[in-house]
Amino acid sequence: MNRGIPQTDTRTRQFAVQLSATRRGARLARLLATEQLRSWGLPMDTAAHVIAELAANAVLHGRVAGRDFRLMLTVHGDTLRIEVIDARAERMPVLAEHPEHSAESESGRGLLLVGALADRWGVTPGPVPCKTVWAEIVLVSASFAASHLPQPGGVRRG
Repeated sequence: MNRGIPQTDTRTRQFAVQLSATRRGARLARLLATEQLRSWGLPMDTAAHVIAELAANAVLHGRVAGRDFRLMLTVHGDTLRIEVIDARAERMPVLAEHPEHSAESESGRGLLLVGALADRWGVTPGPVPCKTVWAEIVLVSASFAASHLPQPGGVRRG
């Protein structure tokens, strides 16, 4: 279930996991992702919030009975890309800026939070019948990212 997929470029790392579209699956997505980021030596706080929101949205708005959602993390250079793929392409996320989503509301602010924390975010249709909601976070610096990613063979530079 939990598997990191190293690429040939030593500055690129990927992690992917498929989880049940339940609250437990969303919580597990955040926990597994933060552990993976920790093992790569990367900052986790901002990413953990973004992952939690995207996974919660996949479970709440993208759930289809019997279908899972997928979380992918990709670090390339100085950018962390978070992708959550759910089974409801027809339910595209909408940024809530309507009066019914006031400060007292208990829901509807997840993508506002993602927008505030991520450097970029968006949604792309596919793979059919799914959609991918993604967010990118620029890490402290390219040299930090490169020097703190495990190198092939488990040797760290820096």
